[in-house]
Amino acid sequence: MTAEMREVRLPEVPTLGSLYAQALGRMAQTVMTTRQPTTLPAVRYAVDDVAADRDQLAEYQHLLGEPGTDVLPAGYVHVLAFPVAVAVMARADFPLPLLGMVHLANDVEQRAPLRLGDRLAVRAWAEDLRLHRAGTQVDLVTEVDRDGETVWRGVSTYLAKGRTVAGAAAAEPGERDVPALPPVAGQWRLRPDVGRRYAAVSGDRNPIHTSALGAKLFGFPRAIAHGMYTAARALATVGVARGDAFRWTVEFGKPVLLPGTVTFGLGARATGGHDYAGWDARSGKRYLTGAVTPL
Repeated sequence: MTAEMREVRLPEVPTLGSLYAQALGRMAQTVMTTRQPTTLPAVRYAVDDVAADRDQLAEYQHLLGEPGTDVLPAGYVHVLAFPVAVAVMARADFPLPLLGMVHLANDVEQRAPLRLGDRLAVRAWAEDLRLHRAGTQVDLVTEVDRDGETVWRGVSTYLAKGRTVAGAAAAEPGERDVPALPPVAGQWRLRPDVGRRYAAVSGDRNPIHTSALGAKLFGFPRAIAHGMYTAARALATVGVARGDAFRWTVEFGKPVLLPGTVTFGLGARATGGHDYAGWDARSGKRYLTGAVTPL
């Protein structure tokens, strides 16, 4: 976030449906436009007085396997704040197309528990536009405050495949070492309706997750699971061992086609915390890898 960034206050958290519709309109307009933005918008969106919905929280906890308490899971806080970040990506001066972007990674810091009834303030902005070997990637940063203190902070990294932006920084270095898989902890058998069920509790009805036809439009043979569904399910499996303050990271690999089976592994770190991974038992290809470590 730079000193030149302008804050724009929104009256409420926008709906993801309206933002995706806005992005569709922008795609049609882009076809007729020769000059495209090459820098990120110097805007930070902010929404005050955001609160969890009791019924939505209960449905989220039931779907993801979180305990039915008044504590907001870190993944649910992402659900609350995510539309504010999407609103940044849906702007006409955002240089990458919102629809079709690939979710590469998330890095979340939960600094203290948030609870049902807390009144929250959400801020979101985009930063670090940079080239990638497959296109251009960008970070969307979201912060959630309670009583003036940042309690939750998330950085979501997205890739626009095949898109090169002149203003982007140099590409990242080559492949990194792949960590060993943790011990098998079980299998997730994901039903065909998992995308629609997560969409119902999160509001994220991106058609690649809810419709075979929508998925095919973006190159997938059938609907794929939300990345944040698999990441949040992994976090729920770690359970109370994560503590009240922790860092939760995830990198996404092969998308999970629905229906599908994910072999899930979980292992304790010698230095504290847990590593986790989900993979295809037949091919060995990874769906996600990550860690939950105490702060």
